[in-house]
Amino acid sequence: MTAPARALAPLLVLLCLAAALVGCSSSSGSDESGIERIKESGVLRIGTEGTYAPFSYHDPATGKLVGYDVDVAEAVAEKLGVRAEFVETPWDSIFAALGADRFDVVANQVTITPERQGKYDLSDPYAIGEGVIVTRADDTSITSLNDLKGKTAAQTATANWTQIARDAGAKVETVEGFTQAIKLLSQGRVQATINDSIAVYAYLAETGDKSIKIAAQTGHKSEQAFAANKNSGLMDDINQAIKELQDDGTLSTISQRYLRADATGAPATGRSGTQRSTWDLISDNLWPMAKATVTKTIPLAAISFVIGLVIALGVALARLSVNPVVGWLARAYISVIRGTPLLVQLFIIFYALPELGIKVDPFPAAIIAFSLNVGGYAAEIIRSAILSVPKGQSEAAQTIGMGYATTMRRIILPQAARIAVPGLSNTLISLVKDTSLASTILVTELLRQAQVAAAPTFDFFALYTTAAVYYWVVCVVLSALQGRLETRLGRFIAT
Repeated sequence: MTAPARALAPLLVLLCLAAALVGCSSSSGSDESGIERIKESGVLRIGTEGTYAPFSYHDPATGKLVGYDVDVAEAVAEKLGVRAEFVETPWDSIFAALGADRFDVVANQVTITPERQGKYDLSDPYAIGEGVIVTRADDTSITSLNDLKGKTAAQTATANWTQIARDAGAKVETVEGFTQAIKLLSQGRVQATINDSIAVYAYLAETGDKSIKIAAQTGHKSEQAFAANKNSGLMDDINQAIKELQDDGTLSTISQRYLRADATGAPATGRSGTQRSTWDLISDNLWPMAKATVTKTIPLAAISFVIGLVIALGVALARLSVNPVVGWLARAYISVIRGTPLLVQLFIIFYALPELGIKVDPFPAAIIAFSLNVGGYAAEIIRSAILSVPKGQSEAAQTIGMGYATTMRRIILPQAARIAVPGLSNTLISLVKDTSLASTILVTELLRQAQVAAAPTFDFFALYTTAAVYYWVVCVVLSALQGRLETRLGRFIAT
């Protein structure tokens, strides 16, 4: 085998393995669709945030996914004679996940709009409210929608209220959800947020927050519905289930339980909840966050880093190849990886590939994206380390009859490994922190666990700080291991 072929072999092997992994994870497809498929499987897959109290959140006491939308969805599934299975997804990517067939319907306060009606199947409304403008309690400058001109409003990127704020002349600061918008408003970082009256009344009833108020109505009615892909064949049965739930009083019971109001948007009765201390909140979530770190964050980083190193070695050797085609392919790979955001790479693998018939589960998708990303960055670190080994050592090895592969394995790579350790360690530490992006593709890692815990309590500082401490501890341990590894590999450095 020639030297260029040897250089390219590791890369080709890894690409074959990646192709096999993607192929094994791809969806097989089915001609059956609609309600028949749902009833045959016995499961209705439902996309929801899991961090949008009181509609979709985790009960702090039990950790169970609960909320108005969750209970309504479970009641609808029961009417259909199937089991509800929830898939938690950030709001801004929930419709992308729906299009990628990650679930059958969305139950997350989806407001009926002409644009959504044109693109998705929407059910009859199961909750009705009106748009309201929320400001700080001491702010008297906003009394109507027109007063938003020149003000800053916190809104989620894809919510219908966002466009209303923009049309009114407000500058929009994009947030992930209602809880973040309220927090920014309370902190004085924005002047307003527009949302559904049901969500606002429920928040005020649950928290008793006196720092904010409803300053005005927007004049826009909001009707919330289930959403599915166009021509899903589900809505006739879902609409019948919603009607039955309305007629037997189930919807009213659920709305009073979570919203302290009826589902038509009547004002909340007001309820003073029992507030837990910050220390109790942190204590309750220490183990769930530690478990997410040990079972998701660390394995995700470790597996991705190992696979990424194999990719990086193959690409680095390809970059050093005398074959111009092999070298160009390696440079192109590095350019694409380093020239595009990691989040975009995650979205392409998880949300875009299903449009081509390739469906990868969340954890493997994260591993593929992180591994390819590590490979692109670490390849240049390894290449520079190889070039740092004195050329005379390669020449000396050749004079005693060593071939290319033997020289690399026994002479060059052991020394290059010691040189590359600091750079590769930085890559690993960055990877540990980058795993937080996996929450956008349904992986419940450390940051996602913190978001879940913070959603019903609105206490972001305590829980996000706790998550930061966990990340920091992991990185400190890795830094300590880096020092020991450098000492151990020091014996390979020629003096």
